[in-house]
Amino acid sequence: MGEVLVLVEYADGALKKVTGELLAGAARLGTPAAVVVGAPGTAQGLAAELGAAGATKVYAAESADAEGLLVTPEVAGLAAAVAAAGEVSAVLVPATIDGREVAGRLAVRLDSGVLYDAVDVAVGQNGAPTATQSVFGGGYTVHSTVAKGVPVISVRPNSIDGAADPAAGEVVEVPVSVDPATSARVTAMHLEAAGDRPELSAASIVVSGGRGVGSADNFHVVEELADTLGAAVGASRAAVDSGYYPHQFQVGQTGTTVSPQLYIALGISGAIQHRAGMQTSKTIVAVNKDADAPIFEIADYGIVGDLFIVAPQLADALKQRKG
Repeated sequence: MGEVLVLVEYADGALKKVTGELLAGAARLGTPAAVVVGAPGTAQGLAAELGAAGATKVYAAESADAEGLLVTPEVAGLAAAVAAAGEVSAVLVPATIDGREVAGRLAVRLDSGVLYDAVDVAVGQNGAPTATQSVFGGGYTVHSTVAKGVPVISVRPNSIDGAADPAAGEVVEVPVSVDPATSARVTAMHLEAAGDRPELSAASIVVSGGRGVGSADNFHVVEELADTLGAAVGASRAAVDSGYYPHQFQVGQTGTTVSPQLYIALGISGAIQHRAGMQTSKTIVAVNKDADAPIFEIADYGIVGDLFIVAPQLADALKQRKG
């Protein structure tokens, strides 16, 4: 098997959790290698951590414009790494907003196929990299391969368990050319306030509230349980459309897709739009007064009851357990 290239996600000089997951997936398909896109010197600073996470090589696709242009440096860097590596079995990118765009553009540049939003990767019976995808709102699971070129696969965060064996993490410089004239330039960044909670798309535990929470003032019940668990806070489309919680925390087909180890749904009926964004969670706990709510069809544990009684009781029990 050839090398499997992974687009590295990092912040403040440290790897994001999804990078380790992608390297673990890459190890199933071939030899894991990382591609770092950033300012000169970035790859060297991440090399030791990437080696520990399983990267045999660290391709440094660096340029002075990397942080000032949108998406195109990542596409150019991955394409350059594919050319430098020679035999490449697949390219894995995180299924984030930027990652999905990178995947599509890279597939066009490489004249190959792209597989979106995979929840697992493996070598298929024909020896080709195969992606497992949850489609049609989580109603079906399919296994897909590409018919042409190097497969470009975007992988949903929190989907791949395990870790790759530690490796050398040898830094390899690759020449990158990005044309600023054909790229969108970042002129300003306005970050939404996230607080101290984990990032929603990458959190291992998510507590979400729905229409049943009743009002923005009542959402503190959701937040308090989330803070007890060290979890991210999410909301259904009905909740954000009603003004209960900001739109950037919406979980669902038109919001953020999550796949945490534990997903707790408070007062969420389980409309197909919401289920499409969280159905691949490892364990789902639902609390709803309606015993016939669709969310119970996919929940591992369901409680028919008042969330304003159940959630505080659960938070208190967790606090007592923590001592």
